[in-house]
Amino acid sequence: MSSKFAIALILACALHSAHAQTPSTDSKDRPLVYKTLYLTNLTRQNDADEAVSALRNMMPSAKVYYVPSQSAITIRAYPEDLALAEKILADLDQTKKLYRLTYTMTDTDAGKTVGVQHFAIIVASGSKTDFKQGSRLPVSTGASASSTDPGITYLDIGQEIEASLDSYLEGVRLRTKVVQSSVAEDKSLVGPQTPIIRQTTFEGTSTLVQGKSLVLGTFDVPGTSRHQQLEVTSELIR
Repeated sequence: MSSKFAIALILACALHSAHAQTPSTDSKDRPLVYKTLYLTNLTRQNDADEAVSALRNMMPSAKVYYVPSQSAITIRAYPEDLALAEKILADLDQTKKLYRLTYTMTDTDAGKTVGVQHFAIIVASGSKTDFKQGSRLPVSTGASASSTDPGITYLDIGQEIEASLDSYLEGVRLRTKVVQSSVAEDKSLVGPQTPIIRQTTFEGTSTLVQGKSLVLGTFDVPGTSRHQQLEVTSELIR
């Protein structure tokens, strides 16, 4: 056996012996730390639940709980996991983008524009906004002997917009529902106190590019030569 090989063998045995004698860093001996992290922008229950789910998936050994009344997440984990949790929440708990959606309803009759209505609402990314404008029309439901029931119900007449969106690359993915209702000039056969309600409803999902108008739909008004066109434009305001 050469001297070089003998020296190498001795060194290898010495290193193995030293490693075997070194106590292992068992996970039971590692300290756990506790911290409460407060949410600033993820205030909705669903948003907070998704953040907690992400933390639990990324750190299976950590204990993670959400406290709705405090908008806070409590964590008990190893120091490196806690540092990861802080980084994850810093990425997720961001200020939501705000968009201004402008809906335009254009009425034409025999090819001529007879009316244009604009409705502008503010919607935060990941949230929903409802808008209603109009009147409440009283309609008789028949005579009633009860003092607490006047025999009248109310119908909402006018414009109703429901919009929710999510940021998508350079634009937004919009889910929208638009309902427009009005009292028709035709008389009801049921009775003079029962009006005929004319209603136009649009509901769908579309992708908008900032600053560009998108036509959502074009509708014919039954029994007339009128047409309606619905379009929307989105603008990032924050």
